[in-house]
Amino acid sequence: MGCCVSTSSQSTCSSGSHGEPQAVSATCFEMGFRGTKRTSRTISDHVIALQNLPSVPNRIFANGKSRTSCIFTQQGRKGINQDAMIVWEDFMSEDVTFCGVFDGHGPQGHLVARKVRDALPLMLLSSMHSYQSSQHESGGSCFKGNSKKSDGRDSDKDGFAEDRLNFLWREAFMKTYKAMDKELRSHPNLDCFCSGSTAVTIVKQGANLFMGYIGDSRAIMGSKDSNGSMVAIQLTVDLKPDLPREAERIRKCKGRVFAMQDEPEVPRVWLPFDDAPGLAMARAFGDFCLKEYGVISIPEFSHRLLTDRDQFIVLASDGVWDVLSNEEVVEIVSSAPARSSAARDLVDAAAREWKLKYPTSKMDDCAVVCLFLDGKMDSESDYEEQAFSSATLQSNHSGNAVESDDGQKSESFLPGNFGVRTSEECDSYGRVVAAEFEGNAGTVSTEDQRWSGLEGVTRVNSLVQLPRFSEERPKP
Repeated sequence: MGCCVSTSSQSTCSSGSHGEPQAVSATCFEMGFRGTKRTSRTISDHVIALQNLPSVPNRIFANGKSRTSCIFTQQGRKGINQDAMIVWEDFMSEDVTFCGVFDGHGPQGHLVARKVRDALPLMLLSSMHSYQSSQHESGGSCFKGNSKKSDGRDSDKDGFAEDRLNFLWREAFMKTYKAMDKELRSHPNLDCFCSGSTAVTIVKQGANLFMGYIGDSRAIMGSKDSNGSMVAIQLTVDLKPDLPREAERIRKCKGRVFAMQDEPEVPRVWLPFDDAPGLAMARAFGDFCLKEYGVISIPEFSHRLLTDRDQFIVLASDGVWDVLSNEEVVEIVSSAPARSSAARDLVDAAAREWKLKYPTSKMDDCAVVCLFLDGKMDSESDYEEQAFSSATLQSNHSGNAVESDDGQKSESFLPGNFGVRTSEECDSYGRVVAAEFEGNAGTVSTEDQRWSGLEGVTRVNSLVQLPRFSEERPKP
């Protein structure tokens, strides 16, 4: 049987007429450095491996570390942890790494965030694979980008290669985000009418950094200035509803943007005929009650060429950025006693700041990815030495349940105001395999329909769960 990457009934396959994998030569997507050895692993190899997603190597979404990164998430005090994260090394070749942080909101936000975490990288990989296949079939020439410019014709070729690669990744991000939102809309067991998720995703390919993002999760970079001092560089923009371009688009679509009196610092998106749902971002996956009123899932895309001064990249949900500045985050990560504990140290620092700055409020969920650009990790770790794989979700000190590769949980879960529930009641989201991307998924627990706003100054991203309704205002 041929192996597929599929997010719908139509699959992107790599197989011969008798089910034998077809060899696809490395093409322009293999972005390396001058003089380095061509990578031996191609996109096609990974497409074949994705038949069983949980066993894919070098893919982590649990608290832990990889060869070049560490990740950590902690549940806040509002209920189930709605943040998700992923690092996937050797994403399409050995010099490519995919990272992402996803912050869910609404009654099924945790399911949306995890669905996006699992499906989005596959869709992006499938999109790039289709580009590679078409390039191969058309007999197009391969090209490689270089981190160093040369003189004459080589310099012109390198510039063309950089521009072409940038264009291909932009198209892939745009296509993938659109397909992801479409799949959420048609998902048979996941109601995203007033639930959704942010996404901040990056692909590091050689010295190139490609970024696509929606919502208010953020990516920053720690870099050294000319004096050798660490400085913070913000890589993404928090796409809030009060940004002029975002607000203009929403209002043109008849949506409304304003803040509530008791939280004037939090602009929200509202329906034209009702004070609901109050979404605190201008772009998101899901949230289909607002998609006709200016909220979109089209990502912002950017490309950056990394230098030797760039040290690490931090992706985090707004639970971190609400209480820590970019500079504070860079200071915490750069001064961590061990690289492998940097993400956890950052979440711990955010938790302390929540208690200090907002003692009467409920801490938000936090998720952090730290990617070290020199490709090195220390051997010391705050965790027991073990092989972290995508098949097992380790429990953390916040009391989250263990998520196994089959979606079963063995520990009880204590969400904020709901009392003790079994983990099966909290989350019925099972493992993601190729079959799920064809539309087969587990049933969402009815317990996940319950939702409450936060008290104090802590904000929620979506205030109201709405029933399905007509677009017209009901007559009195």
